[in-house]
Amino acid sequence: MIDIKQRLNNAETAVLVSVINKNQTEQEVRENLNELSFLAETAGAASLKKFIQKLPHPDTRTYVGKGKLEEIKYYTKSHNINVIIFDDELSGSQITNIEKEIDVKAIDRSDLILDIFASRAKTARAKAQVELAQYQYILPRLRGMWKHLERLGGGIGTRGPGESEIETDRRIVRDKISLLKKKLQEIEKQSLTQRKERGEFIRVSLVGYTNVGKSTIMNLLSKSDVFAENKLFATLDTTTRKVVFENMPFLLSDTVGFIRKLPHHLIESFKSTLDEIREADVLIHVVDLSHPKYEEQMGTVNKTLQELNAFEKPTLTVFNKMDLYETNTFDEWLDDDAKNEMLKDLEERWQTSTNNNAVFISAAERKNVDGLRNSILEKVRTMYKLRYPYKTEYFF
Repeated sequence: MIDIKQRLNNAETAVLVSVINKNQTEQEVRENLNELSFLAETAGAASLKKFIQKLPHPDTRTYVGKGKLEEIKYYTKSHNINVIIFDDELSGSQITNIEKEIDVKAIDRSDLILDIFASRAKTARAKAQVELAQYQYILPRLRGMWKHLERLGGGIGTRGPGESEIETDRRIVRDKISLLKKKLQEIEKQSLTQRKERGEFIRVSLVGYTNVGKSTIMNLLSKSDVFAENKLFATLDTTTRKVVFENMPFLLSDTVGFIRKLPHHLIESFKSTLDEIREADVLIHVVDLSHPKYEEQMGTVNKTLQELNAFEKPTLTVFNKMDLYETNTFDEWLDDDAKNEMLKDLEERWQTSTNNNAVFISAAERKNVDGLRNSILEKVRTMYKLRYPYKTEYFF
């Protein structure tokens, strides 16, 4: 797998940069930078400062204006900063210009996310998907960056007559993209065969924003040991387990989390993994209720589901991390009656909004797990009646 940039490591320090344009508010930009800071932390870099500039549109040469660039340069030199991370995608020429002016490594949000995905990929499928996304990211930036890839093979046949170095690099990248797509097609054929061999089971998929607790819920419901961690994109590969509630079997899958500004080429590369969502009979939309912008995260997930043509599927919304929500929301002097009244209002609001398809739990503290199981069981039972009515005699 290639490294677009040198791997971020624990010794690195970073500054974050964004532009407020006419289509964004300052609050939105600051929220995006907070998320970018978490992404940097996940990759192993400590964010020391955030730089924001109001511009009608990003500078075509250096993203920010000359004065702001000088300010960033002074800070990076005086604080020994290793990397500058920009919240929007940069062109190859912008990256080159910025690094030339400041003499510090510059990456953008997409580059950072790709770096995290590359470090998380474990299976051959995930590694190929990330590598494909990396090459698709770097291809349009070759001319501006003018950073030559390592020659594949070398010698006769690697360079056409009269071909420039940039054209050779592009040919190498396109060939690699073609090979990776063929490799993923073969892997997908195997995965399709495996899915067909699962038989006539109702399929349930956990979906949601990254780091909302999907893998923890997967472990609770399936009694398995799926990797769960308080970092973004802890899960890349889809994990599927057979689960049985009250003698009723179904397949439960954990999927990659969504995020704002997820690079398009990354979504394209992971389409086969996201097929698990498209083919699911029931979706469990997990929400981190303790997050101050959980409703915006829900909107991001719903938008992605619409892009996958999966938004209309039967969905159970699971509001997770109730323990943290109560800690963050309620004053320690608030009496129990007032707390219960506020929680009741919250639940009634979302039950109305989801047509009584909401459950409130704390997976970490195992609160209302039985309620979650019962809600899932009801969904699965209903789907069996619709999809496989001839199996009714076995389950009811």
